[in-house]
Amino acid sequence: MELPDKVVCYRALQSRDTRFDGLIFVGVTSTGIYCRPICPARTAKFENCQFYGSAAAAQVAGFRPCLRCRPETAPDMASWRGTSNTVSRALALIAEGALDGDAASVTRLADRLGVGERQLRRLFLQHLGASPISVAQTRRVLFAKQLIHETRMPMGEVASASGFGSTRRFNETFQNLFHRPPIALRRKTSAATVAADAGVTLRIRYRPPYDWESILKFFEARAIPGVEVVENNRYLRTVEVRGQTGSIEVWNIPERQSLGVTIRFPDVKLLPVIVARVRRQFDTGADIETIEAHLSSDPLLRPLINQRRGLRAPSGWDGFELAIRAILGQQISVTAARGLAGRLVELHGKPVSKEYAIHPALTHVFPTAKRLATATEIGLRIPGARQQALRAIAEASVADPNLFSPFGTLEETVERLKTIRGVGEWTAHYIALRAVREMDAFPSSDIGLLRGAAALAEGGRPNAMSLLSQAESWRPWRAYAAQHLWAVDPALISIKRTSELRPSPMRDRV
Repeated sequence: MELPDKVVCYRALQSRDTRFDGLIFVGVTSTGIYCRPICPARTAKFENCQFYGSAAAAQVAGFRPCLRCRPETAPDMASWRGTSNTVSRALALIAEGALDGDAASVTRLADRLGVGERQLRRLFLQHLGASPISVAQTRRVLFAKQLIHETRMPMGEVASASGFGSTRRFNETFQNLFHRPPIALRRKTSAATVAADAGVTLRIRYRPPYDWESILKFFEARAIPGVEVVENNRYLRTVEVRGQTGSIEVWNIPERQSLGVTIRFPDVKLLPVIVARVRRQFDTGADIETIEAHLSSDPLLRPLINQRRGLRAPSGWDGFELAIRAILGQQISVTAARGLAGRLVELHGKPVSKEYAIHPALTHVFPTAKRLATATEIGLRIPGARQQALRAIAEASVADPNLFSPFGTLEETVERLKTIRGVGEWTAHYIALRAVREMDAFPSSDIGLLRGAAALAEGGRPNAMSLLSQAESWRPWRAYAAQHLWAVDPALISIKRTSELRPSPMRDRV
């Protein structure tokens, strides 16, 4: 992403403009520190400021993170940058540990993305100002710094959780970067001492506005018994990562423009993966102002966006789980699909240890692909074709562990998913939207979308083709347009239907 003019960046710094938070970072040559544009410190002189599009670029340039504005708490904006889908997909994989291995991991990452290694490095330098390895290393340092500030985890656990190979390497990195040991960065008031079994609690920043009420209603309507609970304005669920089980709790902290998340899990090394999935599930990385400004140019969507500012495109915990939900939800109501998912968990889900269950109603994790692929019977009272589709999804997931990872274009993703038995155009787009996080996915034949569009349209009721044609102007954020159409007030739809049944004034005259 090309940075704005330096003068514009400096004005944003002077005014502490929150719209630039997460989009630019300023390196101050007189101090050797880089900051967020909202840093409360006195604004440096113009000639001493250098601006970067990512924290990694600032760190590669030799600057160290500010201890006051804490760059590690900036909204994670890099993932939405639409200038390069390849970079966005790569960042999603890096967040889940794709570069935590050996030196050959960059080559493997490039292979997964379908590009050459040199091309991947070039794109990262162009859009982020740093190589993939530098981005991964910066993420590691900043996550460690966040754990130091916001938790009371022992330093050895912080080092392990943030992906450092050893405590010695962890200490050396912080000594070189901050000229002090990691423990010296921990403020005495940074976090209260809590019981070891209370889990790890962190904050995840987002760019406001954020429609927490809508996203919580979305999860509440679909909450699978035993796996998910929505109560007291909070979302709780069981999780499974690499064979280990635990649970999370998520809530909104609007005064800090953040989500709070408590993680109770046996292996601290997997904390970055869990945090990355929470970010994805709750869509905290969206530059919602830019998206809404683009979609508001369409008169059809403008009133919807004005009514629901900050509406996000929620995902789910796991791609396979979402794909199964999509198959179960074919041609039935959300409530009926939720009941089937609950029954599936009863039959095939693995119990969660009470030690890592945040809520007594959280008893099982959603069954894995391997579990369903090898089961003698699925055991649900659904049509045989749908049972075959469930098994086909499970078998495809076992055969390709990266089936729901970002790869190629949206069109390639949809075609790849449609090769699975039982997955048609609608299901493929829905899975691409919710599971793969393709923000331009648009299941145009969805009855909910057509109802929403019909309630707003002047004249005739739109069909899938006409809606798809109109949606061309909504690219590259058709998924967000879909969210607004799905969220159309049912009362408005009812009024529209009633008016269509009445004879028109022209007919009265005839």
